[in-house]
Amino acid sequence: MHIDHQKIYFDQVSAEQIAETYGTPTYVYEERRIRENFRNALRAFKKYYDDFRFFYAIKACNNLAVGNILRQEGAGIDAASVNEILLAKELGLGGEDVMFSGNFLSDDDLRQGLESRVIFNLDDISLLPRLLRFGKPEVLSFRVNPGYGRSNVGEFVTNAGPRAKFGIHPEQVTKAYAMAKEAGISRFGAHMMPGSCVTDPEYFALITELLMDVIGRTGRELDIHFEFIDLGGGLGIPYKPGEEGLNIETAAARIASTFQKKVAEYGLRPPRLMMEPARYFTGDAGFIVGRIHAIKHSYTEILGTDIGMNTLARPAMYDAYHHIYVDGREDEPRRKIGVCGQICENTDYWARDRSLPADSAVGDLVVVDNAGAYGYVMSYQYNGRLRPAEVLVNGKEHTLIRERETFDSLVSNIHVPERLRK
Repeated sequence: MHIDHQKIYFDQVSAEQIAETYGTPTYVYEERRIRENFRNALRAFKKYYDDFRFFYAIKACNNLAVGNILRQEGAGIDAASVNEILLAKELGLGGEDVMFSGNFLSDDDLRQGLESRVIFNLDDISLLPRLLRFGKPEVLSFRVNPGYGRSNVGEFVTNAGPRAKFGIHPEQVTKAYAMAKEAGISRFGAHMMPGSCVTDPEYFALITELLMDVIGRTGRELDIHFEFIDLGGGLGIPYKPGEEGLNIETAAARIASTFQKKVAEYGLRPPRLMMEPARYFTGDAGFIVGRIHAIKHSYTEILGTDIGMNTLARPAMYDAYHHIYVDGREDEPRRKIGVCGQICENTDYWARDRSLPADSAVGDLVVVDNAGAYGYVMSYQYNGRLRPAEVLVNGKEHTLIRERETFDSLVSNIHVPERLRK
């Protein structure tokens, strides 16, 4: 996104053109930015450790057009559910191009995951006996909780450490792999979730060391070879103006150095190194275009837009920050104003005391920044408000990649008994 003479553009397509063509609110993704983010990160990691691969955590943005961009760039898919395995299949990916990292899985999840022949990444030791009732996976990984985690976007998304729901306690890891080896499984990997949206390169070196100490001891004690070590995601982006972003070159160098040192220390055969980011690829490549429909002057001033907590859930869920621009007014004087959506919940008052153009008016377009990850996928239909459209921009081209929901979308799966119609 860039601003030219106060007008907002996505690549070479204006926010105004998006609104006129597709209506509001609409999610917009910049294809070039997604590819650039992926290539920069891959180049950095392969510079320091050549046997490296990214898997894309499709939960962050599950549009198949976006998924195909990353598939073309060489990414595999990290799937959190059976339906995300099916999304990967729609992308033409399966087998060891897909890692199944669900948690608290049902028997149906285990059975279908096994039938798909993807890499199984078990979140808990208790899942293994249940999985073995249906068969043995070709490749098995366990998700390790190394006991420490960090997040730049709130405690609820720390994802590792004593308060996280994910992963096996370090003291259970050797037992888990011993059970798998005894069951006749011979191909192994290891995985962790290091945190969420971390922008400190040194943190990734620390968390890599914690994981490798656990895995190194296990590999040495059980005499097993780990084909891959997946360090999870967590590569962060800046959300607030002036916030420093992740130096991907430094992060890659620190991770690779720590990884190689620990591989040598524990006498492991060098595994493939993997990560599964999503936000880093798509977060700053996605935006929401909305419109101001009303301005309330009461205890405070509030811009009422068609972008609400139903469209972008993150601010209401964990007080996440997303920067807001007003098309055509960014050079004007500013004052503190609130922003809300059209939902009957006070948590829909999702930006308070923001410094915004003082003369913002009904009819103006607003653009929400950094909405390409955990945006559309977390939208919902509360108050009968329907999910927005999604558009992909590439140069001067703009393409509808998901239609806006209609009233039929709201009622299509509802069945009313005939006796209730009388």
